[in-house]
Amino acid sequence: MSKKLSLSRRTLLRGAGALMALPLLERMVPGTARAAEALPTARRLAVFYVPNGIHMQKWTPTGTGATWELTPSLQPLAPVKSDVLVISGLANDSGRPDGDGHHAAGTAALLSCTKAFKTEGTDFHAGISMDQVIANHLAQQKATRYPSLELGNDAGRGIGNCDSGYACPYANNISWAGPRTPMAKEARPKAVFDRLFAGVDPGTTQAQIEKRRAYGLSIIDFVREDATTLQKQLGATDRRKLDEYFTSVRDLEKQMEALGQQGPTCGSQVSPSEDEDPRTKTKAMMDLIVLAFQCDLTRVATFMLANARSNKVYGFLGLSGGHHAYSHHQYVQSNYDALARIDRWEVEQYAYLVRRLKESQDGPGASLLDSSLVYFTSEVEDGNAHIHRNLPVLLAGKGGGAVGTDRHLRAPGMPIANLYISMMRAMGVPNVTTFGADGTGELAGFGG
Repeated sequence: MSKKLSLSRRTLLRGAGALMALPLLERMVPGTARAAEALPTARRLAVFYVPNGIHMQKWTPTGTGATWELTPSLQPLAPVKSDVLVISGLANDSGRPDGDGHHAAGTAALLSCTKAFKTEGTDFHAGISMDQVIANHLAQQKATRYPSLELGNDAGRGIGNCDSGYACPYANNISWAGPRTPMAKEARPKAVFDRLFAGVDPGTTQAQIEKRRAYGLSIIDFVREDATTLQKQLGATDRRKLDEYFTSVRDLEKQMEALGQQGPTCGSQVSPSEDEDPRTKTKAMMDLIVLAFQCDLTRVATFMLANARSNKVYGFLGLSGGHHAYSHHQYVQSNYDALARIDRWEVEQYAYLVRRLKESQDGPGASLLDSSLVYFTSEVEDGNAHIHRNLPVLLAGKGGGAVGTDRHLRAPGMPIANLYISMMRAMGVPNVTTFGADGTGELAGFGG
């Protein structure tokens, strides 16, 4: 490296067959941009899906506009309230099934607003999801190494009936590259970590990778010499940011070790066991999304906290019943109370992602959250009545200035596809005027 160090956003640390991406450093930003403290042009999208709907009585704020207050279920958002837009009243009528199967049909249409063809076989048919429209647009620019990242806590089943005659791909995926192409998610944090941060030179064998793990070596150990050389030529701010980044990477590695996750393997794949702790796994996935955005490895990520119609038992919340069973509350107060506990915990996980993005720098004077849209929703409003209107919607981040936050926006009966049109436009997708079955234009009030 020369004394007049010049770094691109694609710079990698190298050593002993290992490659490691870097976060955005001031040295990577042109001097004129640093002087002007301009906001970065990159936009990012993260989607956070939860199954079975929400107990809306403890969710929906009473005030509108800037007068809104946090409800019990939204209380975990207190540290980032000024960065959040709550939207109520949006509908996704395309999620209504033929007969039963509201969860799978609603999840298939969640981001596509296209009705899923009811089948248990391989002739499933849905629609392209809005995240993949954005990913396709960014791929044309060759902006990142990965067009998108699909994550989830549960791998799910393959083909077969997963909800009243609806095939499992509908229940297991929210991201669709096309009507016949669900984007299968990765449910193993270690595999995601290896894919993103522990890249290896083509000549490195799986045996060498496993040897590194057996000796408990960090990817940082392999690129340390290159990192030391780099740090000597950086300013104080960049050195501090690089130290924080290395700490985050090492913390993630320790999380992977604690989870006992293995890297990618060939052959049969085993679904996660029911006793996996979703608290640990979700935190690891959120940290992976933040670092992937920080290193500009991808700008589009989706996460499923659980698959549609999940009946997980959240014992750590003091509950003995399954989530889906509680969602069929039958207007029983104890079931409402259980749902409210689950809802609040789900919002805590979302709030953690939002906070981490807000704490991560993205160029001079801006955070990753400033340039991001972080979207939270479920496939139905109420799991008992299977309502596909008044869906629970949160949107955090300003999308580079496109979104007016710290508000409660009421949009009764408006298609959620209109929100997606606004989000796609905010992410730079040009000439989007319609989307899905009923999107007719941008959502009124989206920008404030």
